[in-house]
Amino acid sequence: MTTTQPTLVEDELALLEQLVPLSGMRLVEAGCGAARLARDLVARHPGSEVTGLEVDDRQHAKNLAAPARGLTFVRAGAESIPLPDASCDGALMLKSLHHVPRERMADALAEIRRVLKTGGWLYVSEPVYAGPLNELVRLFNDEREVRAAAQRALDRAIDEGGWQAAAERRFEMPVHFRDFADFEQRMMRPTFADHRIDDAMLARVRERFAPHQGAKGASFTRPMHARLLRRRP
Repeated sequence: MTTTQPTLVEDELALLEQLVPLSGMRLVEAGCGAARLARDLVARHPGSEVTGLEVDDRQHAKNLAAPARGLTFVRAGAESIPLPDASCDGALMLKSLHHVPRERMADALAEIRRVLKTGGWLYVSEPVYAGPLNELVRLFNDEREVRAAAQRALDRAIDEGGWQAAAERRFEMPVHFRDFADFEQRMMRPTFADHRIDDAMLARVRERFAPHQGAKGASFTRPMHARLLRRRP
């Protein structure tokens, strides 16, 4: 039996470029975080504009302190987007839909639909609940239910007729940590969440992390599920 290896994607923007035109587009990213992909996008596609929405005050302050041409940062969530109706060509949600409260996911998707032009697209990229990295993270932040809820919200939005499923991709992204301290800072103590890490939990996760640590750090791949939707009239 032949086993097909999952596609490894190091640059998700390159994947997005295969799916939709990006030059000269007006886009919104909900839950932009550090806006790494958005920064690359406006650099590689001059004339494009991205409005990055972020609810975490600390991250939003960091974004404002590092401006870039074509990028505008706004303190707002996907459930209430401060943009006019039909003002955007496309929207991005990169590992962010599952962070929206479950009871507000439908509201967020409806709000994104509102700000998109007819035929405008929504690219949603969500981590899959699987793999060695997930086994570590779920020790202190089990996202099984919220990730499943995010996929159900997308399915319902399509079933209700406001969206059309346009494309779907499954792939893996490399994730590297210099050491456990790097993992702790990035995964266990993010600015946007308090995982209530006590000494016992820290020791438990460190022990499970240790076998992955090598001379050059710890490398993982994160399985991802991306879906492209288009706004129906």
